[in-house]
Amino acid sequence: MSTTLSVIILLTINLGLVWLLMAAPLGRRTLRLHRKFDAEPMRVWSAVFPLGPHADWHHAVLSSQRIGSGRVRQAFAHLDRRGQPIERTLEVKNVSAHAGTRMGFMTRVVDDSALDPSFWQHFQERRSVSAAAGGSLLTVEQSDRYRGVAFLLYRYFALRREIGALEQWLNQGRSEPNGLFERPVVQASLAVLSTLLLWPFFGLDVHGLMLSSMLTMVIVLHEFGHMAAYRAFGHRGVRMIFVPLLGGIAIGGRPYHSTYEIAFCALMGAGVSALLVPLVVMIERLLAQSSGAAAGFANPALVFLVILGAFNLLNLLPMQRFDGGQVLRQVFSSRRTLAMASFGVALAVLCVGWRIGLPAPALVAGLAVFTLLSMLGRGSSVRPRHALVPMTGNQRLLAGCGLYAAVVIHGYAIVHACDRLFG
Repeated sequence: MSTTLSVIILLTINLGLVWLLMAAPLGRRTLRLHRKFDAEPMRVWSAVFPLGPHADWHHAVLSSQRIGSGRVRQAFAHLDRRGQPIERTLEVKNVSAHAGTRMGFMTRVVDDSALDPSFWQHFQERRSVSAAAGGSLLTVEQSDRYRGVAFLLYRYFALRREIGALEQWLNQGRSEPNGLFERPVVQASLAVLSTLLLWPFFGLDVHGLMLSSMLTMVIVLHEFGHMAAYRAFGHRGVRMIFVPLLGGIAIGGRPYHSTYEIAFCALMGAGVSALLVPLVVMIERLLAQSSGAAAGFANPALVFLVILGAFNLLNLLPMQRFDGGQVLRQVFSSRRTLAMASFGVALAVLCVGWRIGLPAPALVAGLAVFTLLSMLGRGSSVRPRHALVPMTGNQRLLAGCGLYAAVVIHGYAIVHACDRLFG
């Protein structure tokens, strides 16, 4: 398989996965889980019912209080943009609180201190507890409209974790975080798996393994940049989720507080990697000037530079789901200036492609891919409850210059490495 064909296949797979995860119109879907517990139905009911005596059993729930007829306000350990516990108001209907064989209720979210109410407009949850042989049976149903599989999967696993925590509370009298997916060992294993899955696209030999390993390393460095930015803004519980074939996702510990925070955190993925470019160039030149066996390491350094530059340059494209698009949307408020700035970034990327000798059909195909990617972010309903703090003029200048500097540095890395490799 030729290198060009491998890149096309890998790009096609990635575009398909991104569309499936982030943009596929799924319509209204219902998650339904059942779990049997070795506990009396009333004990389970006291925990799952928002006004039960043990409604705050979960380690993430601080309180659950009635605030009116059929309404409950719950406070969570998760923090909002101001560092305060997130509060959510639920409307509870169809409650059957009498001691019978089946008890159930239905809720919907009517207010959220972190998210705009439109986020919850299609969400509805139903829970019921019934007697079963030797214990009780809990049934949970969550219905919502989804665009992309990613959030549906997130809800499914979050629900499984909650039910697992409930079983722990019923057996041990306490609830503790029981997630395994975010643990470093699991994420390291996923990084290794991603490397092995990428290996065939670069050739099943030593050089192919080197390329897939370098790409994984570049992804990790990029996400570490995002995580460092989150830490700089005071986020706690920052973590990285590695997705085989697609890359990684850095997750902060709270919602964004300002538009500058969004731009800075998005930019620092490529920003931290940009700091490595002069270091790798210096190392490559030193190795190239040396004699003996050490000189043989020069080409791998150049290959790493190409991968580092290409990955981060693609992430700086002015697409809504990409880091570059995130920065541009915060810096430029009007459609005209946003379009001009986006054109400038896209033109710079295309110039790099032309400079290293990419054929015109490949550049035209790249423009088509950019257009497709720009459509993936439309229709998002995730909006903050309150408007974010806007940027100052100096912050806009800093973020905008930082974006273009990152584009130039990574573009230089690609051009320099390709000239040395193929010149």
